[in-house]
Amino acid sequence: MQPHLAVDIPPLPAPVRPDPVRTRWEPAMREAITEGLLALASHDVPVGALVLSPDGAVIGRGHNEREATGDPTAHAEVLAIRQAASSIGEWRLADCTLVVTLEPCTMCAGAIVLSRLARVVYGAHEPKTGAAGSLFDALRDPRLNHRPEVISSVLPDECAAPLLTFFAPHR
Repeated sequence: MQPHLAVDIPPLPAPVRPDPVRTRWEPAMREAITEGLLALASHDVPVGALVLSPDGAVIGRGHNEREATGDPTAHAEVLAIRQAASSIGEWRLADCTLVVTLEPCTMCAGAIVLSRLARVVYGAHEPKTGAAGSLFDALRDPRLNHRPEVISSVLPDECAAPLLTFFAPHR
C-alpha cells in the first residue's frame, strides 16, 4: 500500500478573457499609433492622438510637432483637441473621446480638463511625466470642476514599441 502524499497543486489560472472596455478602443488606438508614426518625419517623439465624436467619427487628429514647429505646446493631444474644436466650432468637447498612444502629461491633462472631454483612452504609461495616474492624476483630481473617464493600457505594448525604438539610440 502506498502512503497518501499531500501535494499542493496550484489551481489552474483563469482563462484570459479580452477586456471588452479596452477591446472596444483598439481600432481607434491602432489609428492613433499610425498617426504617431508621422512624427518621425520631423524627428519628433512618435505620439499620436485622435478626438472622436460621440458617434465615433474622427473630428481631430494630431501627432507631436514640437521639433517641426519649434512650439513646446505642439503635443499630439493639444493639436488633436484644437482640430476637434475647430471642426465642431465649439471649445467644449463634451461627449467626445481623446485616444492617445501615451499617457498625457500635465499640460495635456490641463487641456483635456478645460476642453471638457468625456473620456481619455491611452495606451502606454509614462512614469516620468504621466498625469493620468503614473506621476500625477490631474484628470481625476476631485478639486477640479471636470473629471473625464480614464481608460488606460489599450494596446500598451504596441503603443510603446515606436517610443522604445525612437529613444533606443539615446540610451
